[in-house]
Amino acid sequence: MNQKYNALFEPFTFENGIELKNRIMMAPMTNFSSNPDGSVTDAEVDYYARRSKGVGTVITACANVTANGKGFKGEFGSHRDDLIPSLKQLATGIKKEGAKAILQIFHGGRMCPPDLVPDGQIVSASSVPAEQGQTKGIVPKELSEEEIKEIVDAFGESARRAIEAGFDGVEIHGANTYLIQQFFSPHSNRREDRYGGSVEKRMTFPLEVIEKVKNVVAEHANEPFIIGYRFSPEEPETPGITMDQTLQLVDTLADQGLDYLHVSLMDFTSKPRRGVDTDKTRVELLIETIGNRVPLIGVGSIYSADDAVKAMEMGLPLLALGREIIIDPDWVQKIQNGNEEDIATTLDKSKQDELVVPDPLWQAIVNTPGWFPGVE
Repeated sequence: MNQKYNALFEPFTFENGIELKNRIMMAPMTNFSSNPDGSVTDAEVDYYARRSKGVGTVITACANVTANGKGFKGEFGSHRDDLIPSLKQLATGIKKEGAKAILQIFHGGRMCPPDLVPDGQIVSASSVPAEQGQTKGIVPKELSEEEIKEIVDAFGESARRAIEAGFDGVEIHGANTYLIQQFFSPHSNRREDRYGGSVEKRMTFPLEVIEKVKNVVAEHANEPFIIGYRFSPEEPETPGITMDQTLQLVDTLADQGLDYLHVSLMDFTSKPRRGVDTDKTRVELLIETIGNRVPLIGVGSIYSADDAVKAMEMGLPLLALGREIIIDPDWVQKIQNGNEEDIATTLDKSKQDELVVPDPLWQAIVNTPGWFPGVE
């Protein structure tokens, strides 16, 4: 192996003592391939297992914590105890290949298609419709405080199920316009109670979810268990989340006793669109704000080995590969074996079987121009 890539393969140990074999993670990506009842399919287990041989950690696609939180067709769930055996299959399939398994848990909020949720009733922090996505213009029901508490408890129950299924951790999905982000966003949260108003009050729901998950883990986990949190730094809407607001959020999150924070970006070199007067990248600002309080996972347009080294040189201790680990499941092994020039960075549309990609995900990829390099 070329020595300049050594840093990618150093083990990483969390504060809780869990050690990752290297710094590369598989990023959470929806795959549309689960059974209608929310159970995991064999095709999904095979897909994850194929990518678990090289990476140190796999963060799964999101699993809904309540029936009305399902955001995608073909999404696996974590909202019922009868799904634990299914989740166990997934955790086992990942771990037997040597990677740590982290279950991402979420609620889609106003981004849930009405035909996927009970009575077609989508919910959010306030009755403000989304301006983008498949639910654009649909007015959600504003959650009552009692309903909010039920969802907070549901995040805790999903964490318990993840523990019982044998996962090594959970990632709380506070990014990508879903419910937790909807509570933090001034676009979707117009509440005037303790959950809305100032930046600090808009943090209330995310912090309650974190506290609940931490308490459940303390009660149910017999060994160290990872708790991570994913966030998106900005929103295009006005009003919307701005970079300065996210820096306030991250400053608070860094003191919550989490094992990591995970920034959701399309490009790890991107710069803020508003809220701060600087030429620094979003990642640089986040690292400055966090300091050494909690590890930050970076993701976004990391394709080549040199891209990964560049991201680590920015100060990111852990890197998550999304599209690239689908394009080339052997990315890690190729670098280790000194064959980094053989890494595929564009999708070969003739290799679905070799890449072990479930058909629903494959169809989504090849029919969405611009999402993956090589798909026109």
